[in-house]
Amino acid sequence: MSMPDQTAQIEWTGEVPRSTLFDDPYYSLEDGAAETAHVFLGGNGLPERFAPGFRIAELGFGTGLNVLCAWQAWRRAGIAGPLRFVSFEAFPMAAADMARAHRALGIDDALGAPLRAAWAAGRREFRTDELHLSVIVGDAAVTVPAWDGLADAWFLDGFSPARNPGLWAAPLLEAVAIHTAPGGTAATYSAAGAVRRDLAAAGFEVSRVPGYGRKRHMSRAVLR
Repeated sequence: MSMPDQTAQIEWTGEVPRSTLFDDPYYSLEDGAAETAHVFLGGNGLPERFAPGFRIAELGFGTGLNVLCAWQAWRRAGIAGPLRFVSFEAFPMAAADMARAHRALGIDDALGAPLRAAWAAGRREFRTDELHLSVIVGDAAVTVPAWDGLADAWFLDGFSPARNPGLWAAPLLEAVAIHTAPGGTAATYSAAGAVRRDLAAAGFEVSRVPGYGRKRHMSRAVLR
């Protein structure tokens, strides 16, 4: 279904997009795809945990990099049926900015081109035999609690807690826990003490583990 969006306002640092609202880049200046593989796939024990019907939820869709990396890992794992992926995004990126980011990241067009075509047409639902993606547009503080699904893994990928505190607020992390399947996981590049404490208070067992690139630590969580 097509809908009007409150489009993200972006400036470019070389070939890395930066949100002007939050003054934060969308992905690592070093290697965005490698960061996704380390933080969100590795942090959630993927692809090893993949199984038919696996469900991922995400805070912050951004360029679509995370879903494309997860889709590629799912395809390589040869799991039957589609990966189910739901992302919550308040400020969807313009199609032209997404295309530029995908070129900079070297995204495989076999995956990226169909997603970009759907995105440019205003569709926030995208389905193939291998992937069922829904991008829910709006304030995650409202849309996550209203969601009727459960996730086996969460990618917590909002802009940094210092710049976008609303996406790391304790009530939202509590909603994340409520919408996590038993034994489900969450991972984030952030190792901020407040984030780890609020995840723990929400019911996760939280560990601080090595981060990607210049980030010394990140956080991994398992629902107790």
